[in-house]
Amino acid sequence: MNNPKKPLMLVLSSPSGAGKTTLSKKIQQSDNSFEISVSHTTRKPRPNEVDGLDYHFVTKKNFELLLNQNAFYEHAEIFGNYYGTSKSSINQITQKNNNVLFDIDWQGSQQLSKFKQLNLVKVFILPPNKEELEKRLIARNQDDKEAIKRRMLAYSKDVVHQIDYDYVLVNDNVDDCFNKLKKIISKHLQI
Repeated sequence: MNNPKKPLMLVLSSPSGAGKTTLSKKIQQSDNSFEISVSHTTRKPRPNEVDGLDYHFVTKKNFELLLNQNAFYEHAEIFGNYYGTSKSSINQITQKNNNVLFDIDWQGSQQLSKFKQLNLVKVFILPPNKEELEKRLIARNQDDKEAIKRRMLAYSKDVVHQIDYDYVLVNDNVDDCFNKLKKIISKHLQI
């Protein structure tokens, strides 16, 4: 009997500003078998973010309703906002036999790992160093000084969780890091 392969579920996590979203978009652009999991969030959209494409922007009340219905594979509160991956959105991707790309934090990764039926490969992305991370956060011009300070404080708590991942990559050059990531993906797509 032929046993069809489960879609690959690639988890990318990193401290805020290390480049996981950029890498996620590069993967999706280079391999159309991957769909980025679109998380629900209670945070306000940033300029140019589109509801349903970047996130499903919902109220705190709606998020809590979904939470009570056990609708999420994973969820977390980060910097005062809720984030979560709905089971239905992942099922829609896998029913098309597409691979799933998760751009989530370590808390979400830990929760996803509890679902043994998921074909997870977890990659933790690090910046070259803390100073470079701070430069990147300032350069992307998305947060005020207080938010950057909070993200830098969270960095030390985030990086200790890299031991829970299958791979750890340092993103000192986005193209080099992307090439290493493609090799990891290729290896797991062949298994």
